[in-house]
Amino acid sequence: MPPKHTAPKTQLTTPDRIMSIVGLLDQHYPNARCTLNFSNPLELMVATILSAQCTDERVNQVTADLFLRYPTAESFARAPLEELETAIRPTGLFRNKAKSIREGCRILVEKFAGKVPRDLEALIQLPGIGRKTANVILGNAFHIAAGIAVDTHVARVARRLGLTAENHPAKIEQDLIRLIPANRWILFSHQLIQHGRRVCLAKHPKCSQCPLRQYSLYAQTRAHQE
Repeated sequence: MPPKHTAPKTQLTTPDRIMSIVGLLDQHYPNARCTLNFSNPLELMVATILSAQCTDERVNQVTADLFLRYPTAESFARAPLEELETAIRPTGLFRNKAKSIREGCRILVEKFAGKVPRDLEALIQLPGIGRKTANVILGNAFHIAAGIAVDTHVARVARRLGLTAENHPAKIEQDLIRLIPANRWILFSHQLIQHGRRVCLAKHPKCSQCPLRQYSLYAQTRAHQE
């Protein structure tokens, strides 16, 4: 479990403000979803490991052939390390990723009959899987809302909207799960990611085009400076 963290109650986190933000996200990103291609929990687990410091588009290009070559946890666990490294090389950090995938799949075979567990605590014990990855797997492969997946986009947008003042992903997640209804956790993460990719960019955010600009502390500060 992440460390307990109590978010301060401010005018930025009132229920009315939160629901207004949620409503705008629903209006502009109603079909936000995971952009990694997968057909089962194992494929999503592997894809999320490969997505570290790599675009989803590049991961999808690699996994199109990878999942045909290694269709089961057993096949990944038996794969020669150099062969697996070569197959995933375009995603970067391929040596560490190959070790995590092969060792993780070995554990799946030995402890979980080759299946990805539907439990956050079990998932985060696997190599290459932290809370964010576990939340992605549970939310998208099993439709289990165990938490909110906090990647760099979610963290950036949440801070700019005043939903958190934290920098550590676990603390950001705890702030968000106190503010956002549990039945929205999975979609909310995807919506912030999509907004972060399309509008709320890290270096050159498109504040003038932002549907959330009236709630963005960043946009308001920027407007005063111009």
